[in-house]
Amino acid sequence: MSRTPEEAAWNETLIADFHAHGGQITLGRLAGATMLIMTSVGARTGLPRTCPLGYHRDGESYVLVGSNSGLPEQPEWPTNVAKNPIVTFEVGTETFQARARVTEGAERRRLLDDRIAAVPIFGDYERKSGRELPVVVLERID
Repeated sequence: MSRTPEEAAWNETLIADFHAHGGQITLGRLAGATMLIMTSVGARTGLPRTCPLGYHRDGESYVLVGSNSGLPEQPEWPTNVAKNPIVTFEVGTETFQARARVTEGAERRRLLDDRIAAVPIFGDYERKSGRELPVVVLERID
């Protein structure tokens, strides 16, 4: 699923806000949200793809959920990281490389339940979307 021009503009606005405010989101409905910026390699194109994503921590790992705000279409980034698992991500003012891993089974469920506990709307997203939300773990590469 390709981004619409409006979605691309929204992402660019979030990324600019993130960079302008030391890794904090200050605009709109996501003001104060815990977000990171991830750059992956497109599965079909091989080109860099950068997107702002909400996350939570699981120990030293960063956990991402491919909710696409409850839309039935899966976002592109989970497919990208499944094919090309080495990504760059920005948290706060730091930039790191990580290995992305798509979770399955009980681990996936536990991590998704953690996200739902922290941000209850993710439970609605799973029901609304009619699909299994991908849960991806970023493990920092030192």
